[in-house]
Amino acid sequence: MEQGARYWLVGASEGLGRSLAHKLSAAGIELALSARNGERLQELADDLPTAATVHPLDVSDLQAVKDVAFEVGQVDGVIYAAGVYWPMDAKDWDAEAVEAMCDINFTGAARVMGTTVPAMIERNAGHVVLIGSLSGFRGLPGAIGYGASKAGMMHLAENMYAELHNTGVKVQLVNPGFIKTRLTDKNDFSMPFVMGPDEAADNVIAAMRSNRFQTNFPRMFSWLFRGANFLPAWAYYRVFGRKADLDKPKPTANKSKTAEQR
Repeated sequence: MEQGARYWLVGASEGLGRSLAHKLSAAGIELALSARNGERLQELADDLPTAATVHPLDVSDLQAVKDVAFEVGQVDGVIYAAGVYWPMDAKDWDAEAVEAMCDINFTGAARVMGTTVPAMIERNAGHVVLIGSLSGFRGLPGAIGYGASKAGMMHLAENMYAELHNTGVKVQLVNPGFIKTRLTDKNDFSMPFVMGPDEAADNVIAAMRSNRFQTNFPRMFSWLFRGANFLPAWAYYRVFGRKADLDKPKPTANKSKTAEQR
């Protein structure tokens, strides 16, 4: 990640993505900014110290992704930080919201990678950064849709790294814990080690400057998730599983992708 490099940042309008834009621009990185909200993107671009172009995008639309990728042109790197989230129990399954989480958080990343990675491979140069989540390591209660979408993101990164780690294309996976944003404001439970988007962005940039494939943070909190992978299923779900409360009232979800997508 050198000064003067150009990156396509997808999911730039809010939260972690917006903080990343400010910090990358301050480090001399030129940015192509994408998210659904073009107005928010333009406000962001106008506030950055280095050159930034604005490319509104709905990552659930494959043709739109192809068109915007062509418009953006050749880049040195791509960062996928777009995401939607609703906390959800299986008994309160909302098919529309689950589909949105899978489509934006995972399939959207696959669409963007499909428009950028082949060109990087052809010229044997490029940098791919996928923002996963600690929630993707193993199944958790209340994470229907979101946890699966982030597990898919993590596996996608592993697939690419398995093929490309000995090439000029650098692939990195960054798995944050809780970040204080409009999305996590929906949670009605305690969020251990929660951090602000600026602190989280510092961790992402440190990861980008490293040679590590995978970075998990906060470090101490991540040990819990990684360590849980070594537990047999009966032990893991005895500790982390939840007894069904079938009498709990079903919450009403607001599923506006425009409002929620970063």
